Amino acid sequence: MNSPESQQPQDPAESGQPISGQPTASGPAPIAMIEADHLSKIYGIFIATNDVSFTVNKGEVVAFLGPNGAGKSTTMKMLTGYLSPSKGKARIAGFDMSSQRLEGSSKLGYLPESGPLYPEMTPYSLLDFFAEARGMNKATKRNQIEKVVDICSLGSVIYKPISKLSKGYKQRVGMAQALIHEPEVLILDEPTSGLDPNQIRGVRQTMKRLGKEKTILLSTHILQEVEAMASRVIMINEGRKVYDGPLDQIDDKGVGLDHVFADLTGHCSETGVKLQKTFDD
Repeated sequence: MNSPESQQPQDPAESGQPISGQPTASGPAPIAMIEADHLSKIYGIFIATNDVSFTVNKGEVVAFLGPNGAGKSTTMKMLTGYLSPSKGKARIAGFDMSSQRLEGSSKLGYLPESGPLYPEMTPYSLLDFFAEARGMNKATKRNQIEKVVDICSLGSVIYKPISKLSKGYKQRVGMAQALIHEPEVLILDEPTSGLDPNQIRGVRQTMKRLGKEKTILLSTHILQEVEAMASRVIMINEGRKVYDGPLDQIDDKGVGLDHVFADLTGHCSETGVKLQKTFDD
């Protein structure tokens, strides 16, 4: 088994992915919608993320993978402007999320792992609140609420208190608030966490619909979901990027995505136990 250090991190140029701003043989230059530019987050002596760089171009659906504590959520929070990086830059649709957060946020829909839901509200009142906070007039609010209720299949619970909803429906409400302003970019942190197979199937179908017109970066621990929803994989381990490339190339030896995941993150592919580094590593 190779150690993670033996696997050279790939960037879009190395793995065949187009680089934003460079024309390709098949068409116009791709447009960068999500950019992590040497992002690091340091808390005292603890390094949560270390020099993470990647670009997600318009129209891509990219899975962001890594074990617990790898730095996925921290990276996503920096990309969305919820967390300031210690070093580096985060950009959404070209806007620097440190100095142009309002402009970037207008292009962004963000679903954190624990969505921003108010349990005493109904889905309708919550969506109305978020739409008004984004400055929509009455007619626009009504149209947008109707649209996201349809996309997220919330019609049967639209006037029911959020506190009474199942986790699956709460996830749908969180997704609806992320979509209310028709963002071009979606960043979704564990959108299927804690859901049952039927609920996961619903999220998968929603992702397939949204992927036709949005740029999506999503994190997940469910490797089957990666194969169902994404065309590209970015993987980090211990705060560093260890893979960036097309989904159909990550398992070029045909051993299975779970084995590749274990290998790249320094775990035994048979037992899942983290391997100890040797002095030769």
